[in-house]
Amino acid sequence: RHTGRVDSVMAYSPDGRTIACGDDQKVLIWSAQTGALLQTLTGHTDRVNFVAHSPDGQTITSSDDKTIRIWNAQTGRLLRTPTGNTGWDSVAYSPDGQTIATGRGDKTIRIWNAQTRASLHTLTGHTDRVNSVTYSPDGRRLASGSGDKTIRIWNVQTGALLRTLTGHESIICSVRYSPGGRSIASGSSDQTVRVWDAQTGALLRTLMGHMDRVSSVAYSPYGQTIASGSDDQTVRIWNAQTGMHLRTLTGHTGRVTSVAYSPDGKTLASGSADGTILLWDVSNP
Repeated sequence: RHTGRVDSVMAYSPDGRTIACGDDQKVLIWSAQTGALLQTLTGHTDRVNFVAHSPDGQTITSSDDKTIRIWNAQTGRLLRTPTGNTGWDSVAYSPDGQTIATGRGDKTIRIWNAQTRASLHTLTGHTDRVNSVTYSPDGRRLASGSGDKTIRIWNVQTGALLRTLTGHESIICSVRYSPGGRSIASGSSDQTVRVWDAQTGALLRTLMGHMDRVSSVAYSPYGQTIASGSDDQTVRIWNAQTGMHLRTLTGHTGRVTSVAYSPDGKTLASGSADGTILLWDVSNP
């Protein structure tokens, strides 16, 4: 029922029962079990470019209409539209739900109090737009990927830059911490997925095989595998420890814009510019 491209990052609800995804001017919430459309959230006046769930299950969306909206994902009711914001390109909730990190086209990252929306830190240093942000599992670190080809790791409490990871040859589209917090996976327009040591910043391995931009990466909940979605219309699954390619998932007829594991790790969702979300059985990759 998507009428436009599925361009936004998809989000499983914390209980794994629903999937939220942005469309042209609306957010659709689906049953992960049956595929039934449960809610259509309307109010945005331009493309929805980001969807994220808070740990308590509320949904936050950002749009090219320069607004951010927070919804009750169960009822579809709009809870609030924070003022004084101009839209975000990337959003991540901290594991405890107390703070929100946002990446923006103005090259900055902001850390906000999730309840009051007060700005706590503005992180500067990137020289191009920030495309992706991700918290470490303990909530103490934040990794950001940028069009400047770098990943930066920050101290969330102080806002200090801890290290800069270099090696990608083009724009970084997606970054994710592993569930154990020991490594970071990144996808790039250089057609590779790279895995980094989160403590030292050392490059551990480079995963090659995609034939176009890698737009999204995701770790499985137990950190055993990495899924990557690409403009080459495929999803690839990799062994997170060795970098071995395990499987290529084909079926989309447009670029893959987002991948997300279910909380139990048995299902992988992929969203595409072909207007569909596909659910894959990855219980035995």
